Amino acid sequence: MTTHQQHIKFIWDIADLLRGPYRPPQYERVMLPMTVLRRFDSVLANTKEDVLAEFEALKVKHNNDIPESILASKLEKITGQKFYNTSPFTFEKLKGAPDSIAQDLVAYINGFSPNVRQIFEFFEFEKEIFAMNDANILYLIVSEFAKVNLHPDLVSNRDMGLIFENLIRRFNELANETAGDHFTPREIIKLMVNLLFIDDDTFLADKYQMRKILDPTCGTGGMLSEAKNYVKSFNEDAILLTYGQEYNKRAFATAAADALIKMDKSETLGKYQQNQGEIKFGDTLIDDQFPEDTFDYLIANPPFGVDWKKQKPALDRDKTGRFDAGFPRVNDGALLFLQHMISKFENYKPSKKQFGSRIAIVFSGSPMFSGGAGSGESDIRRWIIENDWLEGIIALPEQMFYNTGIGTYIWIVTNRKQDNRKGKIQLLDARECYIPMRKSQGSKRRKIGEGEVNDGIINVIEPNQIKEIILEYGKFSTTEISKIFDNQDFGFTRVTIERPLRLRYEMSLERKSAFLDACPHLLDDVQRIDKDLGREPLMDWNEVLKKMKKLNTLKWSAKELALFRSVFTDKDQEAEKVNKGKNVFEADADLRDYENVPLKINITEYFQNEVLPFVPDAWMDNTKDRIGYEINFNRYFFKNKGNRTLDEINNDLSIIENDILKLLAL
Repeated sequence: MTTHQQHIKFIWDIADLLRGPYRPPQYERVMLPMTVLRRFDSVLANTKEDVLAEFEALKVKHNNDIPESILASKLEKITGQKFYNTSPFTFEKLKGAPDSIAQDLVAYINGFSPNVRQIFEFFEFEKEIFAMNDANILYLIVSEFAKVNLHPDLVSNRDMGLIFENLIRRFNELANETAGDHFTPREIIKLMVNLLFIDDDTFLADKYQMRKILDPTCGTGGMLSEAKNYVKSFNEDAILLTYGQEYNKRAFATAAADALIKMDKSETLGKYQQNQGEIKFGDTLIDDQFPEDTFDYLIANPPFGVDWKKQKPALDRDKTGRFDAGFPRVNDGALLFLQHMISKFENYKPSKKQFGSRIAIVFSGSPMFSGGAGSGESDIRRWIIENDWLEGIIALPEQMFYNTGIGTYIWIVTNRKQDNRKGKIQLLDARECYIPMRKSQGSKRRKIGEGEVNDGIINVIEPNQIKEIILEYGKFSTTEISKIFDNQDFGFTRVTIERPLRLRYEMSLERKSAFLDACPHLLDDVQRIDKDLGREPLMDWNEVLKKMKKLNTLKWSAKELALFRSVFTDKDQEAEKVNKGKNVFEADADLRDYENVPLKINITEYFQNEVLPFVPDAWMDNTKDRIGYEINFNRYFFKNKGNRTLDEINNDLSIIENDILKLLAL
């Protein structure tokens, strides 16, 4: 067992001490903050005395009113980290006063730099400290964590990252009823990361390459961690700066802590003088924390079907241009997140070291087809496809997420398609690429095989279905599960098909009474019309109108004439068309229809071949034409299983009949 596996087991053993006051899904409230605290304590151990000495000197120099900028500058230089602690406490010293351990632990946390204090505030850890103290387990937990040596000389940043990632994953799985809000299953993240870097051999091989990645809905930071681990597994010298934004406070605290835990000193102070990115708190849609930044890679699992009604007033006023392509329906903001990510695209100018951008994002099926032509969703799809940014969509198996069993899809969106992919979109059906879970976790009953899997304690061998999917996607060819389409294949023109209004006129006592109730002043005119036109049905409203005009000594208003027509006429397909002018007929709204004509087909030819043979009196109103885009995934991968034979059906019926007879005999 490796060192980091031993530490994971030790920490899990400590978690068992919480049983009673805490239920297993609540363990993470204590164990994640305590693991972070112990790591920070270990990292700062070697410089503790020097920091305290400098802190005392600064207090004297500034009369106990030290500007935060000076404090950070001086103390971070000593620690070599992006944080510090000015409290005299350590884990060992905390053990020295059991009676005041709660107050002392709070004081210790308050001695950290503001970035670390914010993490523990968002963890709401002070509440847990006093809850553990009331349950008489706080001193025991602190003492046990003091035995866990997380000093960087023993546990590298990478190993610490593996420890923390494992704890995050396992605690989220314990709380699977809510985990899906900010946690994506590991194998899906691996697949997304592989797709993200599939054609980046230079970055994954050359020394001292640097790129930036953003997750605007980063949750606990799992996607960013996996991306960084993937790059490091290929190229230890490559630098991937990770940026994230999250609106859930506990998830943000976890992601921010993870980023600090894995802070690589060489990257902070090395050749590029860069930090490793930032995790920021805020609502991505209305409070973009990286407004001026662009990124080489973007990855996200935005919440499915998120309602953005509360954000709508702010988005209506948004002047950043992020959402110029349109707004989806207010009950599903998924495509808003994708537009936001596209707004972060880096230009593709390799000569200027601008390498373009790639996006991997998880969606439900809705963003592919919801909304008709001219709707916000369709306009957004049109904008993406006509700009040739959509590279591919991979359909995942159902029952893959902790809080939903619906079908999900990975979209790959990029402004640097390879030449053979330009003007093309690949659809890959991976819905059968799964293995059953040994134990269901919420709605998650399936997973994609990862090959050799290390869960922190043991190794498990699974079929490497991730590799199979990546190879199939990379071949970019038409197979049973992979289809290649032109961009235009998903576009269509929504054509309005009109048919003429046909009215039959008929006078009756009841109708006359109804009309005169509304217009009694027209009694004489109506009597004259009744007498001259008679009460037999007339099949040509145009002729009726001409006769009325000759008879009518008053000037009727348009409203009165419209009322007369509505009272004295009925629609009748045997009647003559109602004229609006020379060779122009009034359309019957009840007979109005629409045709979605593929962009690759001539609209006039389609109308002549597919419409006129069935409705010869129809015409197109091209002033209402709308361009739409949709991706009906099932249509392209539908498999007709064929009908059963009559013998098979009769055999089944015979079995059922025999079963019924047996039941009746009882």
